[in-house]
Amino acid sequence: MRYDVRRVRAEEWATLRALRLAALRDPVAHLAFLDTVAAAEARPAEFWQERARSSAVGTAVAQFVALAPEGESAGGPAGEPTGELAGTVTVLVTPAGERDYVGETRPSPSAAIVGVYVPPAHRGGAAIGALLDAAQQWVRNLGLGRVRLHVHEQNARAQAAYRRRGYVPTGAQAHLGGAVHLELERDLTDEPAPPR
Repeated sequence: MRYDVRRVRAEEWATLRALRLAALRDPVAHLAFLDTVAAAEARPAEFWQERARSSAVGTAVAQFVALAPEGESAGGPAGEPTGELAGTVTVLVTPAGERDYVGETRPSPSAAIVGVYVPPAHRGGAAIGALLDAAQQWVRNLGLGRVRLHVHEQNARAQAAYRRRGYVPTGAQAHLGGAVHLELERDLTDEPAPPR
């Protein structure tokens, strides 16, 4: 199954909020996200609007969404996508010398994948690969040769999915939300990501 993947649009903030809440309600959300449903629901519309706006443009953060094949990527009224959203991934870029999302400082710019979510109906297929491919290409286009992510040490399903996509453990760990998260990294200087 082929998915259309594109960068989010600022006007899709309500749809992106709904997708985030769905992710936080997932049975394994405690292994994948540091956020909670209650905290997300309490945030005002302005928070979600700014989050969508900042993820839609610029080079500091980019969020991508996958649309199911039967969906239209052109968008419906008010810019809302007309196809079923089949997942999302966000990339954070940290400039050299600044603290990243896990509190580390690196001597050169770095990219990290966060906020990965694929709804149950689209798991085990090409959605995750399509999302990671888009994120990785965006990072390549910025001139960066590596991208990393952190995954809960008990989230074996996610670890396996990332390893199938060429991510390898670095041996580093981050303590996030009171739990150990393993760092995985992918070299982007090789050929493009494996076929979906």
